Amino acid sequence: MAGGLTSTMVALSHRSGERSVLRLMTNEPWRTHGAQLTRRERAAQNELVDTSVPSPVSYGLDAEGAATGVAAHLMSRLPGVPAARVEDSAPGAMAEMLALIHDVHPREPFREYESWAWEAKWEVPAWARDPGAWRRAFGLLAEGPPSYDTTFLHRDFSHRNLLWIDGRISGVVDWVETSTGPAWLDAAHAATNLAVAYGAEPALSFLRAYGALTGTRPEPYWLVMDAVGFLPAPGRSPLFGSAGELERLDAWLERVATSDPPL
Repeated sequence: MAGGLTSTMVALSHRSGERSVLRLMTNEPWRTHGAQLTRRERAAQNELVDTSVPSPVSYGLDAEGAATGVAAHLMSRLPGVPAARVEDSAPGAMAEMLALIHDVHPREPFREYESWAWEAKWEVPAWARDPGAWRRAFGLLAEGPPSYDTTFLHRDFSHRNLLWIDGRISGVVDWVETSTGPAWLDAAHAATNLAVAYGAEPALSFLRAYGALTGTRPEPYWLVMDAVGFLPAPGRSPLFGSAGELERLDAWLERVATSDPPL
């Protein structure tokens, strides 16, 4: 299956007519941590079985790679396909789904979130249009996170991890990073992904919709943390590489690196 950044994703058809998906943790650095990632994904999917969140059902786990050579997770294949582009209604549908995820109260605790904006990344990129915006962002992160209510997080919620049928979200996939933490960090990650792929407008539309649904306003800290997290670690290339994507990340960081939410 196309689109797997961390893994080789294999679509399987069974003699019974049932379909499933096998995740093989083949790509570094995720391969090294494959056992804990696949265990976390299975645990998250088990928590979601009795909820309204359309998550795959876990069928089997080979976290140590005894049978497959790498950590592997077998799960159901959900109906729907990734969106080829974001429709006008997509940000609202995404906000509703994320609010639904955040209403889940797991029976077993998940790890606390990890920041992907490591201090080693706090270097102004050469392609920055306004270096001062990045320095303001790094300064905000240095102050430390604001207080927050602990929430169940997908932690990699974005349009890339959603399946759609006729404008409706039919599946939420890729639960390997499931965590607990601030709800707005999940929302920030979805917004950064939208901004990098399509520009600020769908990202802002999503943030407004999520804020209206939850009756909350975004903390700039979480928006900045997520945007800075998209920078590569020193010595690594960006996960995305087109000039347009880098320009849109730069523009989004400029917008969110302010004292007030960018809405």
